Amino acid sequence: PTLPRQGPVSPLLPSPIGQKLSCAECGAAAEEVGMDGEWWTTLSPDEFAQLHKYIEYSTKKVKDVLGEFDGNGRLSKYSTEQNIDFEGFRTLMKIYLDAEDIPSQFCQHLFWSFQTRPSEKDTPSTKPDDASGQDVVCVKDVVCYLSFLEGGQPEDKLKFTFKLYDTDANGLLDSSEVDRIIAQMMHVAKYLDWDVTELKPILRDMMNEIDYDRNGTVSLDEWIKGGMTTAPLLVLLGLEASLKDDGQHIWRLKHFSRPVFCNMCQNILLGIRKQGLCCTFCKYTVHERCASKAPLSCIRTYSKSIKDTNVMKHMWVEGNCNITCGSCQKTIKSFQRLTGVHCAWCHDTLHNECMPPETEECDCGQFKDHVLPPSAIYPVVLDRQNSLKKKDDDTLSLDGEMPITTVDGKILQIIPVPDTHPLLVFVNPKSGGKQGERVLRKFQYLLNPRQVFNLAKDGPKPGLKFFQDVPNIRVLVCGGDGTVGWILDSTDKMHFPVKPPVAILPLGTGNDLARCLRWGGGYEGEKLTKILKDIEVGIPTLLDRWSFEVSESGLEKGDPVPYNIINNYFSIGVDASIAHRFHVMREKYPEKFNSRMKNKLWYFEFATSETVSATCKNLQEILEIECSGTLIDLSNLSLEGIAILNIPSMHGGSNLWGENKRGESKPLPNKTNAAITDPEALKSCVQELSDQLLEVVGLEGVIEMGQIYAGLKSAGRRLAQCSEVTIRTKRLLPMQIDGEPWVQPPCTIKITHKNQLPMLMGPFTKSSGSKK
Repeated sequence: PTLPRQGPVSPLLPSPIGQKLSCAECGAAAEEVGMDGEWWTTLSPDEFAQLHKYIEYSTKKVKDVLGEFDGNGRLSKYSTEQNIDFEGFRTLMKIYLDAEDIPSQFCQHLFWSFQTRPSEKDTPSTKPDDASGQDVVCVKDVVCYLSFLEGGQPEDKLKFTFKLYDTDANGLLDSSEVDRIIAQMMHVAKYLDWDVTELKPILRDMMNEIDYDRNGTVSLDEWIKGGMTTAPLLVLLGLEASLKDDGQHIWRLKHFSRPVFCNMCQNILLGIRKQGLCCTFCKYTVHERCASKAPLSCIRTYSKSIKDTNVMKHMWVEGNCNITCGSCQKTIKSFQRLTGVHCAWCHDTLHNECMPPETEECDCGQFKDHVLPPSAIYPVVLDRQNSLKKKDDDTLSLDGEMPITTVDGKILQIIPVPDTHPLLVFVNPKSGGKQGERVLRKFQYLLNPRQVFNLAKDGPKPGLKFFQDVPNIRVLVCGGDGTVGWILDSTDKMHFPVKPPVAILPLGTGNDLARCLRWGGGYEGEKLTKILKDIEVGIPTLLDRWSFEVSESGLEKGDPVPYNIINNYFSIGVDASIAHRFHVMREKYPEKFNSRMKNKLWYFEFATSETVSATCKNLQEILEIECSGTLIDLSNLSLEGIAILNIPSMHGGSNLWGENKRGESKPLPNKTNAAITDPEALKSCVQELSDQLLEVVGLEGVIEMGQIYAGLKSAGRRLAQCSEVTIRTKRLLPMQIDGEPWVQPPCTIKITHKNQLPMLMGPFTKSSGSKK
């Protein structure tokens, strides 16, 4: 920043007391001016988002950082009980963020944001300067703050922060130590765009309640009990939308753009942003202060027993329905009070006076083919439960996954409604920026939450095991090509009576498989109700999958091979070089790759530099390709890349094989094991997802790839169509499988057909072309 760190504010800038300023040059951080003319830094929203990105990509936890203060650790010259200077803070952040090259300006702003403000009550251990006059920060405050930003359960975070400040290990915190923990909570809340005017009194009330004997100290049990019963605090700590028991609301903070009323006190949510807590499952909405009083009235997701065969009734939630009534087709207006009702299962929205009789059955509405009603999920009977537990105990060591159970440990099973196709949904919340998180919440509302699984939490195994014996299921994968491959691999390893077909909601960058299956090149906020309707009429098809084996020729070691299965494509050379540069840069600077558009711009930059450097020139001289026993003659070609294709899309929509020209008669499928290498015969070869054949294409360079993507050139050079491929390389080369790059020393690669898995093809529309 241009301004001095301390001393009087520059006369060139305004200096109203308490007002936020920005750096005169970079504008990155905001500063608050104190009564004495000094100012201190808070992170800008962009910098806070940057910190979140670093944490998301890092494999380290706060506990790993604390270990570096012991023995011969990198922070051993410091103590967790004392302050730390900027150099020590920088080392701490490098360890925690698992990054050696953190921008110095960002790190400096972050350091200043932890310094004690003039308005705060200083103690000998929390003063912003040490005896030598150096700027320092309190280690505990930094660690406490970072622990709140980590993923995990709120109870674990509460325990961790308590023990962090309980220096004498007597199981008690005094009021000043508790105040410091709450100060870090407020610190996080501000950066998360909370209106903290309601949060402050809630936390103050919480403190009064947990210190019931008014002795000025809080025990661990009191601290956890108070924290776990304060709904806004749980949301702030990152309460995951995990099911504990029916009836409990799963709150999330929400800002409303229209007038909204509290379902509890029936008063309007005030403030410019109309901030409140909204239940993900049923849309019950309350003030933050009213959350603790809200009844346990959320949806029930399963039946208590198989005998519970009562007619399923509507689950009405009152108010905040500013849409058309499904009965009289008139607009539901709510200006001064809670008006209108909506059903959390069938999602019908009605005027209060248009509500049907209480005895009317709810059939789960337009998505009844996908939804598992509560009556379809119930605990197994006692004798079978014991056998299942024994079975799970025996197999636990093999897959490490426990069955889906109720809060009291009863194993749940599914008996679907006849003639329906229950939908199993997997969502990668890290895909597509924040799109994945929004999609996860929306599907938990549209379907039974027990059908929707967060891949970042437990992976795909719990969901696959839960649905393993359910007939006629469909699977929806919300993520990029890597996520789809993960689910396909996990499905292949599970013993399904019939493998379920898989549909895709593309949240990644390339989304090549989704393009080929007509699900589009990227989710752009379309209504998920339309996606569910498209899945209902999806067309089953088969997808070839190929085994990938690497045998290294020498002692030189390269990167680990990311996959041993090919679903989409494999390539060597120029395109893999660009992908590898992109991968390395994203690992180093994750905050620069937070949108699909930014990712494409980075690809363009790396492609431009590759055009100049030509690192894979004359590729034909350093490898040989054998297709189904036939050696391909590359002597008369000048290549910079080789692509082995299973699907007609690569690099976000490029069809390197190309389309057959109009007027050409469609040939019979190649049913022999022999490779087709004749240039004239290759012109009429078609590419299919399930023909058990691979297409081999040569690329002359980056410019040709760009021309194909832009439609200026129809395709690369067709080299062969065959049922297996063997490649021998003579030097270190960049390679990639399904978009995951690595650098491979000299080796022999063998690609053979593995199996086929069912997929769902989306309905044909005008917008479902390869470039979507």
